[in-house]
Order: sequence, then C-alpha cells, then structure tokens
Amino acid sequence: MFFKTKASVSADPEKIETLLTRSVVEIIPSDESLRKLLLSGERLRIKLGIDPTSPNIHIGRAVALLKLRDFQNLGHTVVFIIGDATGVIGDTSDKESERPMLSRADVEKNLTEYVSQAKKILDPNLLEVRRNSEWLLKLDYSAIGDQADAFSVADFISRDNIKRRLDGGKRVSLREVLYPLMQGYDSVAIKADVELGGTDQRFNLLAGRVLQGKAGQPPQHIVMSELILGTDGRKMSSSWGNTINLNDAPQDMFGKVMSIPDSLIETYFVHCTRVSLNVVKNILTKSPRDSKFDLALEIVRMYHGDIESKKAGERFVSVFSKGEISEEDATPALFSEGQTYADALVHAGLVASRTELRRLVSAGAVTSVATGKVIADMNNEPVEGEILRIGKRRIAKMIKSK
Repeated sequence: MFFKTKASVSADPEKIETLLTRSVVEIIPSDESLRKLLLSGERLRIKLGIDPTSPNIHIGRAVALLKLRDFQNLGHTVVFIIGDATGVIGDTSDKESERPMLSRADVEKNLTEYVSQAKKILDPNLLEVRRNSEWLLKLDYSAIGDQADAFSVADFISRDNIKRRLDGGKRVSLREVLYPLMQGYDSVAIKADVELGGTDQRFNLLAGRVLQGKAGQPPQHIVMSELILGTDGRKMSSSWGNTINLNDAPQDMFGKVMSIPDSLIETYFVHCTRVSLNVVKNILTKSPRDSKFDLALEIVRMYHGDIESKKAGERFVSVFSKGEISEEDATPALFSEGQTYADALVHAGLVASRTELRRLVSAGAVTSVATGKVIADMNNEPVEGEILRIGKRRIAKMIKSK
C-alpha cells in the first residue's frame, strides 16, 4: 500500500535535535552522522518492521511509531513493514525460549489490526505499508545462501539470550538463525536510510547494515529506542498480560495507566507521549496520583480524542468517590514473585479466608476500581499498583515486595 508524498522536508536544527534525543538510547554509527544527513534536507526512507504476533499494538511498541511520526513531521517517508513472512518464523531476540510458529491465517488476521492501529499515530501522506512476503518469498536457495554468507554461526550464538539457552541445554532451532537475515534483507529491499527498533533488536538491526553494504547500498542508520516496562514493572509484553494497548477501550486504558508504579510516570510521559518536556517537568511537581491522572488523560486523548479522555477521567473519579472510599484509604496487600491475589489478600487480612474470597468472587464482589471489571481468577499474580474493591467497604492496593 503506497501513499503520495506531499510534505516538504524540514531541516530545522532544533526539531532535528529533539528527534535525535527524545526516546533515543543509541544511534549507529553516530548521532553526528545522522544529524548531518537530516540537515542535508534530503528526503529519507525510515523503516520500522513489526511482526503481527498478536492483534494488538501496545504503547511500548508505539514508542517507535511516535518516533516514526517525528520523522514524518520533518517530511521524511516512513516505510512500515508488516512481517507477514518473518512473523511465521518468529523473532526470539528478547526471548529465553523458542517462539511458537504462527499460522498464515493468524498472521493475516493480526495484520489488518496492526495497520489500523498504526494509523492512529502515523501520517498516511508520508507512509508506505509493505509486507515483507513481497520480496522474502521470492528468494531462492542461491539468494538465501549468498545473504547468509555474510554471517557466521558464532555471530548468532554469541548473543546473550541464545548463549544462555545453549548453556542451559535448551533447543535453538535453525529457523531462529534465519530471522536476523530476513529482517536485514528487508532493509535492502526497501532501500532504508534509517531503521528504528528497541535495544533488544540490536543484532537484527545491524544485520541490515551488513546486507546493505554487501548489496552496494549505503548502510542504514540505526535509531534504538527505550524499552518500556508494563503495568507490573516488567518489560511490556503481550505474553505477560501487562500491556496498555492502542485499541483498549478508553476506560480500560485510563485504568491501566493509573495502575502503573509511580516510578514509571516520568518514563511514560517522555517516551509514550509528545507532551513538551518543560510541561512534563511541571506536571511532575504534583503528587504522584495527580501526575498519573494527567498522564492517563493524555494517553487516552492520543488514541481516543478529547471527549473520551475527559469522560474516562470523570468516571475514574466517580468510581473512587463511591462509598466515600479514596485511594488513600486502601490497605496495602503485599505480594512476592509467584504469589497470587488470594495469597496477598488473605495475608493482608482483607478477607478472613480463601473460602470467603471464593464467595465474594462468585458474587462478583471483587472488582478493579480503575475499570469496574470483576476480577474472576484469584490464582493470577497481581498487577503492581492495582486498586481492588472487595465487597462494599474494603479497598486494597496491590504492592509488590522489593
């Protein structure tokens, strides 16, 4: 899918400096070389590839999408690659085990959702949406062998997570070895000038530079962004259920943001929004609850608009006001790694026994204050910072022990 480019390219030094610093961990080969390229006024092709491994894009992944939009705001063209071929293989850059292979049907289903969600952030006038099956499925054995010759087995197995798996006697499949090669070839196919990705993608991103050099193309610049922690303080991942998704309902999105640990408020403001950093600095002088409330309003506004954001904020306040219970009245319910809601609530004395808790759950009387939804499974590990209403008068705040 291609869109006509309309905007002119801006070489505004101040805007370029912000682009190079906000939400950026590292630039390869250097900040200065990319700055020089951006100041030239040349229209660049900025690449981001996402495998449709689930139907949702979460705000952790949206960090890169926001950076793509920063490039678009300067007039550069974004090439958003949907990994319908690589998604079947599965990337294990951030995994300690093999990723299950997806069926073609799953990939196609997720693909449609991905594009729709990405357009909540990206400007369609400066956007190309491509499937990497366009070129990867056309490669024959000879071409794959030629590309693979640029890498050694040692290059692959020296990666930390692969080395740990091998040292632990875990299986590493040959299809995993192919993944960085395929992602790297994407850069050759679309002639990328810049590729974005998380720090966990370093090896794959560098593969693009290697293969572009082999193909006689200028090696792409690499812009690596911050990895965002989820609502439970771990890396945001669909596998752990700690995500805030772009297609979450406004009230759910608001509640999830309000449940994040206080330590993540500034991180979310800086990397998951485009609120001016000076404004962020002022917001952070407020109490953590008020700062988080402003954050939730902004994130919901970004994906659902002003009206829905305001309504979600009002509903959140009204839920806390019911029964004259406030967050300050919440009883801390401590839990450790591997412990459950039931463990924490019984230990905190918020319920007399597991039997009472089961009765309350059966009656739908254990709910999330943020979303109003019933918490049905007390055997799950709690979410750090989550506020629960238990019956009419009891309120608990889930706190993970350090």
